[in-house]
Amino acid sequence: MTIKLIAIGKTDDKQLNSLIDNYIKRLGFYIKFSLEIIPDIKNSKNLSETQQKQKEGDLVLKKLGPSDILVLLDENGKQYDSVSFSAYLQKHMNSGIKQLVFLIGGPYGFSEDIYKKANGKISLSKMTFSHQMIRLFFIEQLYRGFTILKNEPYHHH
Repeated sequence: MTIKLIAIGKTDDKQLNSLIDNYIKRLGFYIKFSLEIIPDIKNSKNLSETQQKQKEGDLVLKKLGPSDILVLLDENGKQYDSVSFSAYLQKHMNSGIKQLVFLIGGPYGFSEDIYKKANGKISLSKMTFSHQMIRLFFIEQLYRGFTILKNEPYHHH
């Protein structure tokens, strides 16, 4: 199984990118992982929130394969602690799926088409974080999940 994280909008914060890259490298020891950034929509100031979500959604749908399992990082999603999230990952690996795709939406969330396509929703917290921070937190949690599955000591640090 491979895991892909799709996020909308690039981040210019070099420190944040450095931390994200560090966890991506670590994650590579456990699973094939990729982070795909969809650039911000051009001329979004001229679009309504719905139009912007629709355009972002169309770009995301083009990136998905027919057998991909899509999970949205959504404030209304299911919350897991780190141990139960690692079990969630194990369950997906055991199910034989080829690619598990997690999606961080744009500033206004997801289009209706994306909600229809999604196979599930996960919430990292009831708090609101910047989309850039969510990337770091989520990739770190993926890494933590795999260290838990391998009984490695990282989880308790």
